[in-house]
Amino acid sequence: MINQEETASNEAQKEEVKTQAAETVEEQKPEMVQETKSTDGSKGLDNFDWDTFADETTYSSNQHSELEALYDATLSSIGEGEVIDGTVISMNKREVVINIGYKSEGVISLNEFRYNPELQVGDTVEVYVENQEDKRGQLVLSHKKARSLRSWDRVNQALEKDEVIKGYIKCRTKGGMIVDVFGIESFLPGSQIDVKPIRDYDIYVGKTMEFKVVKINQEYKNVVVSHKALIEEELEQQKKEIIAKLEKGQVLEGTVKNITSYGVFIDLGGVDGLIHITDLSWGRVSHPEEIVELDQKINVAILDFDDAKKRIALGLKQLTPHPWDSLDTDLSIGNVVKGKVVVMADYGAFVEIAPGVEGLIHVSEMSWSQHLRSAQEFLKVGDVVDAQILTLDREERKMSLGMKQLKADPWEKIEEKYPLNSKHQAKVRNFTSFGVFVELEEGVDGLIHISDLSWTKKIKHPAEFTTVGTDIEVVVLEIDKENRRLSLGHKQLEENPWDVFETIFTTDSVHEGTIIDIFDKGAVVALPYGVEGFVTPKHLVKEDASVAKVDDKMEFKVIEFNKSSKRIILSHSRIFEDVKKGPVTTEKKSKGSSTQKAVKKLKDNLEKTTLGDISELAALKTELEENQKKSKKKSTDEGKE
Repeated sequence: MINQEETASNEAQKEEVKTQAAETVEEQKPEMVQETKSTDGSKGLDNFDWDTFADETTYSSNQHSELEALYDATLSSIGEGEVIDGTVISMNKREVVINIGYKSEGVISLNEFRYNPELQVGDTVEVYVENQEDKRGQLVLSHKKARSLRSWDRVNQALEKDEVIKGYIKCRTKGGMIVDVFGIESFLPGSQIDVKPIRDYDIYVGKTMEFKVVKINQEYKNVVVSHKALIEEELEQQKKEIIAKLEKGQVLEGTVKNITSYGVFIDLGGVDGLIHITDLSWGRVSHPEEIVELDQKINVAILDFDDAKKRIALGLKQLTPHPWDSLDTDLSIGNVVKGKVVVMADYGAFVEIAPGVEGLIHVSEMSWSQHLRSAQEFLKVGDVVDAQILTLDREERKMSLGMKQLKADPWEKIEEKYPLNSKHQAKVRNFTSFGVFVELEEGVDGLIHISDLSWTKKIKHPAEFTTVGTDIEVVVLEIDKENRRLSLGHKQLEENPWDVFETIFTTDSVHEGTIIDIFDKGAVVALPYGVEGFVTPKHLVKEDASVAKVDDKMEFKVIEFNKSSKRIILSHSRIFEDVKKGPVTTEKKSKGSSTQKAVKKLKDNLEKTTLGDISELAALKTELEENQKKSKKKSTDEGKE
């Protein structure tokens, strides 16, 4: 194999042979051509070599052999299929002429050197001898084949010695690029192109770059290269220099390298720092893209750094004064401010009244209503609201706001709007075991006790009587302004039917009823007009000595009526027992007959009385009272007679 030095030596030998040949010619001229005089006096040549003259040469055969041997000694001894080094002696846009020290030069297409755009005259390149002499007498060489034959050894050598090599990026592929390295198609992962994220891979296609071999699979002949490794080596040195000069509070210029949901990475010229999303602005930031954009140059402040882990914390908002420090000095408690809702929580809303200055409106300060609600029922992010400053702490940088304070307190004039015994429409809000909470208007709530729901119906739970969200008519029974409480009633909308029942279910009066429940202590009987009575076990015995059962319909006699406790005690057995004792007095008969007639009349008009039918009971009461007066008057007149 002949290198560049050997080629130069061959050139020197050629010059030396030429010099020796010239000297030989000069020496031989007197011998070859000597002027002689012929006998006739003319000049002639003695000892002239006619063979040499016929061959058109000035050398003898011996001299020719010697010169040929000397010339052959200056030529390289090459064979087809060899890989040798050659020198670029000229090149144009299409071809490169290579001198390998042979009797002729070789020509190689410039495309075979596209991986090396810096190729120039005088460079040494490796070539493969395909043919010493083709039909045109031309030496045929190939640079591509030479690289292929040596490539695997050179790739392994580059990996072992951690060498920097050049490669030509041919095209894109899934996950990266295909790179021509020594004629071998190597893989360049996308993550190994640069230290910063690559947004456009196509700009690298067709470029020649420097790489390092990072991995070789000997079995499958796969090669992985990296350009990032070269950059990281340079950056590592730069990082050490930069970090050595860092100081907290220092302001540097950087370039936005990457944007994430939690912050922004800044390139400080070889070392990266992170601006956390909370350090981008004094105000609320939903995403860093609201503040910065990729490749933007910005000034940042050094907040902290770690020499060991080489982490640098940066800040952008620290370059401007804190908004609380520049807050209007005249702003005080009681002032009304306008702000934008930036964050919502169940307990309240944060309102930004100036960039970086926020106040909290607690849910209890959003409405005069006493109901426990979620703040989302009143506000949403983005709403612009007016609010009053309730508390202001400039040192702690805290502020609380209120919305309801901008509206009149409905409890200030509660007696005027909701006087005692006044009737109103309310909305059922929720239940408890003891009553129903209703809302008359926003901020004005009241309680209907379970005992004030119905005059006649025994209600175990308010859910039996009404439902949440429905409207209900109420009467104001009591006002507690200090504790913001209203006691309301529903049954008070109608006259107390027990005043009427007192005249209907008189003692010893007989009424038809149905047994609806039986238990150890007795039975419950459903009487007309929605009234229930109670029968003890001994009064359930029938005339045939059998005991009444549930759903039995029979007559019952009233043996006790208690208006205050709303209790009616009945008996079935007393009916046939009293018959056995004898006829009742005239007065009782008359009273019973009069009552039964009134009851019969009411039964003809009503199947079952409800609260809406109390007016019928009131009319019945009036009729009964008139009948009693007439009966008394008649008795008086008969007595006079």
